[in-house]
Amino acid sequence: MSSSVRDLIESIPIFSALDPESKDELAQFCILKHYEKGSLIFREGTVAKGFFAVISGLVKIFKTSWEGKEQVLHIFGPSEIFAEVPVFHGITYPASAEALMDTKLLFFPKDEFLQFVRTHGDAAIKLLAVLSERLRMFTRLIEDLSLKEVPARLASYILYRQSQEKGSNLIALDIPKNLLAGLLGTTPESISRTFTKMKQSGCIDILGRDIAIKDVEFLRKLALEGKWGEE
Repeated sequence: MSSSVRDLIESIPIFSALDPESKDELAQFCILKHYEKGSLIFREGTVAKGFFAVISGLVKIFKTSWEGKEQVLHIFGPSEIFAEVPVFHGITYPASAEALMDTKLLFFPKDEFLQFVRTHGDAAIKLLAVLSERLRMFTRLIEDLSLKEVPARLASYILYRQSQEKGSNLIALDIPKNLLAGLLGTTPESISRTFTKMKQSGCIDILGRDIAIKDVEFLRKLALEGKWGEE
């Protein structure tokens, strides 16, 4: 067992409450993997052999239409897991995954992990909570893309990132605008215009690649109603 892998498991929230012996068991079969920027981690439709946890870097989950149009579904960063659904249901990955920068991942093989959760109910409960949150996330994504205008989508994304940062009013925009636009189903130009109007409204300030939230209630109202204060 690699002590470094055992230490990395400690950094993953869904495993943090496990007892030391259980973490040792996980470290026996999980594998540390490295991907260079632009590398494909897996392709939609390929056999799902396990799931991943991000140690460092960023991973884009996306689907591609027959016409070649790409829809970004989510961006995962450090301490988050992805591709866990096929481990419990289905035999293929429902979307593709790509490393957006040099990325380090822990890979949990499907068969070994299923055997692990059969004897560790606490891990199964943690994963159930993650899956439930993932379902709510994609429900919100579908609602945002189909029903809400760009300001509401962007406000929702900023609030989501704030929740990832445990309520901090300073969040880092760690993905380029074209990728953020793809995630929110719009164009980079529309994202830039909306950021400008948000700054003018006083609800955020833009500090290089960081966003400082100045009025969280305004953002919540914008995310819910999609209307600016003067409307």
